[in-house]
Amino acid sequence: MENKPYEIEPIDESEFADEGDDIVTLHNANGEEIDFIEIAGIAHKGEFYAILQPVELLPGMAEDEAIVFHVARTESGEDKFEVVLDDDIINAVFEKYNELLDNIEDSDEE
Repeated sequence: MENKPYEIEPIDESEFADEGDDIVTLHNANGEEIDFIEIAGIAHKGEFYAILQPVELLPGMAEDEAIVFHVARTESGEDKFEVVLDDDIINAVFEKYNELLDNIEDSDEE
C-alpha cells in the first residue's frame, strides 16, 4: 500500500504564528527536523491519528496535501508519530475529518 497525501484546504501559516502548540517537529530517517502544522487530531477505532502538513513542502507534495500519522504514547509519556501506510485507515481518518468540517460549516450557518 502506498501512502498518498490527501488534499486539504490551503492554510494561511500566519494563523499559527503565535500558537506554538500547533507546530509539531518530527525527525526524518536522516535525523533532520521537519516542522508540521497540526491540521486535526482524529480518533478512529480506539487509536489516535494526526493530520499534519509540512510547514515547508516536502518533495513531491502540493501545498494542499497532508499526511496522516498514528500517534501513540511511549512509556516515557512522549508522543510517537508514525506515518500511516494503510489506505483504509487513511481514508477513514479523512472521512471523519471531512465530517467534522461539514459539522462546523453547518453550525456556522445556523
